[in-house]
Amino acid sequence: MLTKEEMEKLKAKLDKEAVNVCFFKGTEAPFTGKYLNNHEDGTYQCVVCGASLFKSDTKFESGTGWPSFFQPVSKDNIKEETDRSFGMTRTEVSCANCGVHLGHMFDDGPRPTGQRYCINSAALQFKAA
Repeated sequence: MLTKEEMEKLKAKLDKEAVNVCFFKGTEAPFTGKYLNNHEDGTYQCVVCGASLFKSDTKFESGTGWPSFFQPVSKDNIKEETDRSFGMTRTEVSCANCGVHLGHMFDDGPRPTGQRYCINSAALQFKAA
């Protein structure tokens, strides 16, 4: 996990939306994220610490308005916790390395996992293959 000082330095480098999503568990507006329609080969990383989170070959068109993936690079790279905010029960997804909020996971995705990791573009950076 990052120290408070490290987090403050990173917040200063990120745009307002990334700070809101990553540090205040916000959500970008649907169909607005920079990676929603990205179809390049590569790896999606945490915008804060650079940890590898999702590979492009696990990305799919969910129609929900956010980049969606059916599995992470490794379950060790993400942390999942129950989120009961806004009168719903969901699974929050955060970066296991630095702890920032990424999005949510739902059990309505495609095979082979049946999972849909609905991730905010603002929490990601993309490294082309």
